[in-house]
Amino acid sequence: MDVKKERLSVNVLVVDDEPDILSTLERALKRRVEGVFAASNGKEALDIFKNEKIDIIVTDVDMPVMNGIEMVEYIRQTDKTTPIILATGLKNLDILAEAINLKVHSFLQKPIRLEELYEIIDEITKISSLEKKLVSQHELLEQYKQAVDRSSIVSKTDPKGIITYVNDEFCKISGYEIDELIGKPHNIVRHPDNDKTMYEFMWYMIKQMKQPWSGEIKNRKKDGSSYWVKATISPILDSEGNIVEYIGIRTDITQQETIKHYFEEQYEISNKQFASAFKLSKEYERAIVESNVISRTDPKGKITFVNDKMIELSGYSKDELIGSPHNIVRHPDNPKAIFKELWNTIKSGKVWKGTLKNKNKNGSSYWVNTTIVPILGEDNKVMEYMSIRHNVTELFLLHKEIEDTQREIIYKMGEIGETRSKETGNHVKRVAEYSKLFANLYGLSIEDSDILFAASPMHDIGKVGIPDSILNKPGRLSEEEFNIMKTHSIIGRRILKGSKRPVLQAASIVAYEHHEKWDGSGYPRGVSGEDIHIFGRITAIADVFDALGSDRCYKKAWELDNILELFKKERGKHFDPNLTDIFFENLDSFLEIRDAYKDEE
Repeated sequence: MDVKKERLSVNVLVVDDEPDILSTLERALKRRVEGVFAASNGKEALDIFKNEKIDIIVTDVDMPVMNGIEMVEYIRQTDKTTPIILATGLKNLDILAEAINLKVHSFLQKPIRLEELYEIIDEITKISSLEKKLVSQHELLEQYKQAVDRSSIVSKTDPKGIITYVNDEFCKISGYEIDELIGKPHNIVRHPDNDKTMYEFMWYMIKQMKQPWSGEIKNRKKDGSSYWVKATISPILDSEGNIVEYIGIRTDITQQETIKHYFEEQYEISNKQFASAFKLSKEYERAIVESNVISRTDPKGKITFVNDKMIELSGYSKDELIGSPHNIVRHPDNPKAIFKELWNTIKSGKVWKGTLKNKNKNGSSYWVNTTIVPILGEDNKVMEYMSIRHNVTELFLLHKEIEDTQREIIYKMGEIGETRSKETGNHVKRVAEYSKLFANLYGLSIEDSDILFAASPMHDIGKVGIPDSILNKPGRLSEEEFNIMKTHSIIGRRILKGSKRPVLQAASIVAYEHHEKWDGSGYPRGVSGEDIHIFGRITAIADVFDALGSDRCYKKAWELDNILELFKKERGKHFDPNLTDIFFENLDSFLEIRDAYKDEE
């Protein structure tokens, strides 16, 4: 009794010169496979083979025009793999030997038993499916390998610790060429400062226990200088549990160590049996997952996988993350434009890298260096996205603390000049706020606006070089005294111009140019128009507006109406006309700043 089975997704070509046999085979095979093609001799069969996608051929030997052996010879000239089943009633050993040489898959004795034919086709189909699965697995793992290789410092050694592979990042950070590393023991980069017991424990873990080891290591470059890495070294085991090699995946933490990317795996699937290849792939996957914060999403951004490090960092459980959109950890402080650029990049099949601020389940913030790699299928369409992260929160907060400290120092330095001329520290705060507002309204970048905000308080730092008798003179300065006073812009530039810091470079420009005038009548150089740096033009208006509205040793504060009248007169003369218009169009915002930072009575 023939048990009805699901038809196989293969096309079979049947070749026989006896019409009854050909018709019987054709009908029988249509019940078992999706496509059946029939030919009465080898020549007809060749024409069909050339024009159709044929997965299996079942052919007679003794036929007119072109016999089966001749047909197979023609096919094997260009196709070495298509399975061919030879059906014959002949018992000629020479023909059988020739068929074997032509790599015929199977032989059937005529008359053909259908059950035997079905079994052979089932076997061929099953083997073909396994081969395709292995190829697909190999291609997917190759993409994972390439994703890793772009972002980490990687090496591989044999079981004795001799280097067999390093990637470009390893060469770059160590200073060695590949030829200088391959074949050498890994201690070529070992630094003598490391405790020997650390290496003893590391070898115990990876060799005796066959478990990964993680830790921070100080290494030595070819030139003798030092660098630090956070390393995970994993033993790679074969299907019998024997160590094949060790893979080291490292992240450069040199900057983090001195001012107090990521992993990689390199592998090669052999053409051994499928089970062994699958076991090795799992070992590599384990090395990757245990070394980094990993998540994977479908093409729409829904999370399909997270590792323990992702769960720990985000504060969410696995069940809360799987199936959720990845923006579950997105922090609202990130500019929307960054995600638009991110999605445009990865949807086009390219890798995106950047630093993102994320939000923990409990509401706290953390920062991650992120690499998002599109994983492509055989049709080059995105199957999924792999996100690989490193937690850089500690380093980010340290940088922020340094920046805040620098900004505070700059503020204090700005206040020094103002204090010497008996002006309040609130003057520099108001000038900084006015300058930032001007920069934003004028259309400067966020970066330039922040730099000007930090730099403008130092506009009068050069006053530290002006004598008190001139600086605090209550009356009008003589021509000689005024010429001395004007040198404070040059003094300020001299103090600041040698710095390589962007903020101090900007402060040098502000100190030097904030007394230049649009019509060229200012000092110290008498430049005009847009030859005056935008930082100088902005600070000029901010400084004059605040100075006129404040008491000084040589004058009383002006009324607002009188200040505004002066600005109208000096539009296009003293002040940049465009900036003057911005000032009047947004006067209420400037007054809000003035009132928020009033001088103490």
